[in-house]
Amino acid sequence: MSWKRISALVLRYSFLYTRSVPRVAEMFFWPVMDLLVWGFITVYLTSLNNRVPTTVTFFLGSMIFWDILYRAQQAVTISFLEDIWARNLLNIFVTPVRVGEFIAATYVVGFVKILITVAILAGLALWFYSWNLFQMGFALIPLFANLLLMGWAVGMITTGLILRWGQSAEALAWGIPFLIQPAAAVFYPLSVLPGWVQVIARGIPATYVFEGMRDVLAGKGLSSYYLGWAFGLNIVYLIGAGLFFNWMFDIARTKGLLAKLGTQ
Repeated sequence: MSWKRISALVLRYSFLYTRSVPRVAEMFFWPVMDLLVWGFITVYLTSLNNRVPTTVTFFLGSMIFWDILYRAQQAVTISFLEDIWARNLLNIFVTPVRVGEFIAATYVVGFVKILITVAILAGLALWFYSWNLFQMGFALIPLFANLLLMGWAVGMITTGLILRWGQSAEALAWGIPFLIQPAAAVFYPLSVLPGWVQVIARGIPATYVFEGMRDVLAGKGLSSYYLGWAFGLNIVYLIGAGLFFNWMFDIARTKGLLAKLGTQ
C-alpha cells in the first residue's frame, strides 16, 4: 500500500470540497438542522420539570454521536459515487491504485470531515443549549472511534452493493444507516425495545456505544463491558465488510460492471 497514491486520492477528494460551496454546505446543513430540532425539543421537555426525566438531555449527545456514524459511512459511499457521477471511476482503477488504497483515502477524507462537523456541532450545542460534549472526557475517544469503525464497515458494504447492482442501488447510500438506527438504541435505552429487537440490537456495535454514552453522561463512567463488545463486533464487521467489498469488486470486474458504472 502506497501512501503517495493514498495522499493523491485524498487531495483529489479534498479539491471537491474546497472548490464547491454546495458540497461544503451539505457537510453542515443537515447536522445543524438536526441539532436545532433535537436541541429545542430537549429545551421544551426539560421545561416540563418533574413530568419528564432529565435524561432527555441525552438527546443532544445521541444526535451528535449518530452523525459521527452516519458521516463515516457517507464518506466511503459518497466518495465512490462522486467518481461514478463524474465518470472518473475507470480513470482511477486503470492506474496502479489498489482497492485498499482507494478505501483508505475515503477513510482519511471522512475522518477530517467528521472532526470538522463534530467541532461545529459541539460549539453550537454549547452556545445554544449550554451542553458540553467534552464533559465526557477521555471516554469520548473510544466511543468516537467505535462509531467511526462501524461507519466505515457499513460504508464498505453499501459501496459493495452499489458496485454489484449499479446506480439503481444508489438509494442504499442514504437508506442503510437509517435501517440500522431503530435497533441501535440511539435515542432511547436498549431496555425499551421488544425482546426480539433487543437480540438484533445486541449484534450492532453502535448499540453498546450509545448505552455507554448514556452511562458516562449519567456519571457512571465508561463500562468496559460495552467498550469490549463494541470493539469486538467492529473488528468482526470490518473484516467481513472488507471481504464483502473485495468479493463485489471482483464480481463487478469479471462481469464488466465496473466499466459500465464508469461510463453511465
